[in-house]
Amino acid sequence: MTAPTLAVLALTVAVAAFVQGSSGLGFALIVAPVAGILDPHLVPVFVLASMIPLNLYVAWRERASLDLRGAGWITGARLAATPAGLAVLWMVPERGLGVFVGVSTVLAAVVSLAAPAFTPGRAAYVGAGAVTGLTETATGVGGPPLALVYQHRPPAELRSTVAACFLVGEVASLALLFGTGKAQPTELGQAALLLPAIAAGAWLSRLVHHRLDARRMRLFVLVFALVSGLVLMLGA
Repeated sequence: MTAPTLAVLALTVAVAAFVQGSSGLGFALIVAPVAGILDPHLVPVFVLASMIPLNLYVAWRERASLDLRGAGWITGARLAATPAGLAVLWMVPERGLGVFVGVSTVLAAVVSLAAPAFTPGRAAYVGAGAVTGLTETATGVGGPPLALVYQHRPPAELRSTVAACFLVGEVASLALLFGTGKAQPTELGQAALLLPAIAAGAWLSRLVHHRLDARRMRLFVLVFALVSGLVLMLGA
């Protein structure tokens, strides 16, 4: 990884950690398209590995607000769908992964922007978990389905539950990717290099997460995802 690439990634990861630590979503939507533009080999392992310490921190920080029932249904469906995400990686040629990440990011952002308000039930939890298992394993992006389910719940519940679901899912996806030879230990080292940037963003989010306008932050993340996803699609 060159110094300019490392610098851009560090800034991107710090901003993404701040956004997700504050609003409950946005890390992968910000990091995945930027990483894909800089180096397609960074997707999805770098994105998944980078999110683990952040989600561990957020889940612990707001553990009192965790929705255990919803998290259980989501996690079960997410784990069941993880092999399908791996199948996507096997089927999509390496040069086409940038387009796939870009399309997935744009579609996820559009759905998140357009979806009407609803009260989630078991079907919504299972559906969100299944879609997340597919897209996060293949591209590192899995937040929008979970954000849709919890977008009308209290912010602390969204942040803690999404973080807990991500944490379990990311470990499962990485284990499967390493077990099937689709990931290499050096990719974890790249994520480890950026731990200070992740910590900085997470610490800043701690100072403001209870005061931010979550709707404006969510809109910013989704607009950014639309733009960066389109750039990735056009540049692939």
